[in-house]
Amino acid sequence: MGVIYILITISIIVAVFFLYAFIRAVRSGQYDDDYTPSVRMLFDDELKIKSNKKPIQTIKEKQV
Repeated sequence: MGVIYILITISIIVAVFFLYAFIRAVRSGQYDDDYTPSVRMLFDDELKIKSNKKPIQTIKEKQV
């Protein structure tokens, strides 16, 4: 029974350490995405052109 208490204690300590490491990484900007916004503006025009090629049909237009 004593081994269970030791394992639970060690697992809680490890979990707290990983939580601390994650929070520290987020606060320091480790997960900030600097690349996608600069690339997104290059692909905006292509997405608009593709969406304009296929006009949206309403239910009334499909029936006619």
